Amino acid sequence: MPFNKNMVKISFAAFRRSVLYFLVGVIIFTGGYFLGVRGFKVQVENAKKINIVREIPPDKSNVDFSLFWKVWDTLSTRYFDKSKINQKNMVYGAISGMVSALGDPYTVFLPPNDNKVVNEDLSGSFEGIGIEIGFRGNQLTVVSPLPDSPAQKAGIKAGDFIVGIKDEAKKVDRGTVGISLPDAVKIIRGSAGTKVTLMLTRDESEKPIVITVERAKLNVPSVTLEYVGNVAHLRIIKFGGSTLAEWDKKVSEIYMNKNTKGIVLDLRNNPGGYLEGAVDIAGEFLKTGSVGVIEEDSNGVKTEFKTQRIGKLTHVPLVVLVNGGSASASEILAGALKDNKRAKVVGEKTFGKGSIQEPMDFSGGSGIHLTIARWLTPAGVWLDEKGLTPDIEIKFDENSKIDNQLEEAIKLLPNS
Repeated sequence: MPFNKNMVKISFAAFRRSVLYFLVGVIIFTGGYFLGVRGFKVQVENAKKINIVREIPPDKSNVDFSLFWKVWDTLSTRYFDKSKINQKNMVYGAISGMVSALGDPYTVFLPPNDNKVVNEDLSGSFEGIGIEIGFRGNQLTVVSPLPDSPAQKAGIKAGDFIVGIKDEAKKVDRGTVGISLPDAVKIIRGSAGTKVTLMLTRDESEKPIVITVERAKLNVPSVTLEYVGNVAHLRIIKFGGSTLAEWDKKVSEIYMNKNTKGIVLDLRNNPGGYLEGAVDIAGEFLKTGSVGVIEEDSNGVKTEFKTQRIGKLTHVPLVVLVNGGSASASEILAGALKDNKRAKVVGEKTFGKGSIQEPMDFSGGSGIHLTIARWLTPAGVWLDEKGLTPDIEIKFDENSKIDNQLEEAIKLLPNS
């Protein structure tokens, strides 16, 4: 259904890749994705005959697949437009439907092309508008725009509800009720120089906002460092494949600067990424062996992930900055530093993404992102849908010429 300005606002969570996969939520920088059940092998031969070879039979399953095959045969023999009958796509669609029946927006099946894109999603170089999307409740939402991205420059903000998407070149004009993350990503992402229009609503206004954004080629670093006087403003934009290498370089610069009196660790609008990266970076500030995060599986078994590195910055005064665009791995890092009483947290309540997804690849290039556990802060708090509340809450002043949140964080540091 096309979107229109009379569409009502519905409601607002994230999704992003990690080894214990966090916020797999599709970074629209370039991201995207999509029966064989686990233990089934799907083979397509010449797009005519399909063989499903069961490798591991369901345990005491009473499922009757006769209905599935009746519908399959009916579509294959009676559907009017035979050009639309593609058996491989039908299999992928059936698998996708089975996975989506769980009602978990973070558990998804991805055909080969989509899986390839997601696996490249954390590389740092991409084309798109530069936002990460997810769901809060059932409403497609902007988790965060990337710094200096086309999306941010166009005025898109963390927490915006996406109620409509339009791309004339793709001949798409639709609302987002019932849309999946993979489908939303396919529409929003695109080549540099092309445009996409988003209809947005915000908490403070029921009136829709229509913004057209031109996609661009972006190369976003994971870590940046600037000095404000003798305070290191250390920002982590995302937890990607190159983050730890970039982090080590910036930390070495701080370590060598004997005039550094304190650090502001800025996690604002950081949508997450690799869990291991978050715990490793926490170890830069905590004693070796400190609890960074707790994983709880479906049986209630809890596993502590502890810091292992010998931190270079364990005694440097520290304040952490967060906001509503801080999600997943960035919430883990902030929670670890807060619960271990290593730093004060300043800013606004975080996004609240508390589940863990594990990526699994199958033969042929397809894959699945599967929710396997939830994560808790070292104090045992589950932040899902609630977020982390800062020690000192301060709303960002968009009308100010200075960064009032950063200024407040610096004031908390001794001798700054």
